[in-house]
Amino acid sequence: MPACRRKERLSLVDEWDNSTVMVRVFVALELSGEIRSRLAEAQDTLRTCSARLTFVNPDLIHITAKFLGEVNAQQLPAIREALRSIPFRPFAISAGEVTVNNRERPRTVWSSIEDAGNGQQLLLAIDTALGPLDIEPETRRFTPHATVARVKVADPSLFIALRKLEGKTYGSCQVSSLKLKKSTLTPGGPVYEDLLEVKW
Repeated sequence: MPACRRKERLSLVDEWDNSTVMVRVFVALELSGEIRSRLAEAQDTLRTCSARLTFVNPDLIHITAKFLGEVNAQQLPAIREALRSIPFRPFAISAGEVTVNNRERPRTVWSSIEDAGNGQQLLLAIDTALGPLDIEPETRRFTPHATVARVKVADPSLFIALRKLEGKTYGSCQVSSLKLKKSTLTPGGPVYEDLLEVKW
């Protein structure tokens, strides 16, 4: 083989060995099956409107404690160790009224979550643990919620459907762990894979 071909082949091997594999990850808090089932019923009401909505699979509805975004796969062991080091304790949450994130420009339909401030404290603990890994802390205050649908095209009938849900709540449960999840985006919606569960 000519020397120039050998050098070219070696450079391709080196490039492959040094390639960066990025994964999309977030820290989640799971909801009980009862809450998810009730939120699925709320989704049925939302389906009566003419707005174009993308519904979250009820089995996947959760609270996002922190979205890390695309990270280098080589960082995952350090991220797991950092999350394991967080001292926390179980806390109660309640799934409240289904509403939109912004009535003027609705992008998300969610169930508001009452957690007595524990979610904000947990986020601060997560940011502190991940800080040495150069993962940026959150700059906005934590708004606990469980997304049930995303608004692709809004329509006034969406608010008519939401009025049917006014005053309804969707149950309570105990949160006793956090999960690091990998999210793979597909045409049929995101596919989640649990990478770690930290129980308190």
